[in-house]
Amino acid sequence: MADEFGPREVLRRLSDPLFFQALSNVLGFDWDSSGSTTVTCGVLREVFNLEDLGLKMAGGKGEASKRTLEEVESLSEKFNFSAWKVERLKYASRMTAKVDNVAIQAGYQLYHHALFLSEDGSWAVVQQGLNPEARAARRYHWLSENLRSFVEEPHTGIIGDKTHRCVLDMTAKESGEARKTCVDLVADNPFRTVMPYVASSLPNQPTLARWVSGSEAQSYTIIPVRVNWEALKRAYEFKPDSFEELLALKGLGPLTVRGLALVAELVYGSKVSWKDPVKFSFAFGGKDGVPFPVKRKAMEKAAEYLKQAVEAAEVGRREKLEALQRLGKISASKSLHA
Repeated sequence: MADEFGPREVLRRLSDPLFFQALSNVLGFDWDSSGSTTVTCGVLREVFNLEDLGLKMAGGKGEASKRTLEEVESLSEKFNFSAWKVERLKYASRMTAKVDNVAIQAGYQLYHHALFLSEDGSWAVVQQGLNPEARAARRYHWLSENLRSFVEEPHTGIIGDKTHRCVLDMTAKESGEARKTCVDLVADNPFRTVMPYVASSLPNQPTLARWVSGSEAQSYTIIPVRVNWEALKRAYEFKPDSFEELLALKGLGPLTVRGLALVAELVYGSKVSWKDPVKFSFAFGGKDGVPFPVKRKAMEKAAEYLKQAVEAAEVGRREKLEALQRLGKISASKSLHA
């Protein structure tokens, strides 16, 4: 693939959650389980380190993810990157993790972070979080190509097998006005604009969220009383120009962002998205019955269809291949609008 299409195309495909899932299937996983992400990335890391493909990987699972920035510096020396490019890669690693841990709140804590680099400085990120209560994992995909913003719908895909109600998504387009309001709240002294609504100065003193009723009340079931006021003080002194600059500040965690979002929506009327941005992954089923028993007829039908396509390619029937390509584009378009 790297020889035929180049390293950047490999990154494009790794940033596609369905391609990544198919790649894990080639390794032997029969569905998109949490282990498929870590094992597939581990295999890719070994291959990229052994072969001269113009591709490398930094990071990994658990403690390995914490060494990502150090490894970026080491790998950048091999690719002879400039100091500016190294800093941009390190920033991309930090921000992709910060966004998926803080700006999107569905209860998934990242435990795996893989940053793929190409020799021209392009990058892709594949990272995964775990939700212990739901007993589910969720994978996040990023690509540097055509990335216009780290904080407005930046992913090439977010994939999992469960959706959740009332997920705070500050990266949604619908949250655009709320992101601006959060920056304004910090710039206008958060101790005056935020503290009265989310902090209790006396024991058992209620917050504003107590009087929210109906469906909106469920959005605030976790009242953000543990706001990091020291981080907000630093933000106030720093005066960030954008939500991205605000989010990048050290110490600004999920509850602090949730508190800002609460005040932005309830006090100032800035709409916040509470829709889960995940897209489902589908499979024919697992041989162990997880996530459901194998649908043999559907699997056999798909295999026969692919066999016909391969046979057509071997005899040079370009018309049929082109029709399959058009069909694939139509299917992808329908999936996006579904």
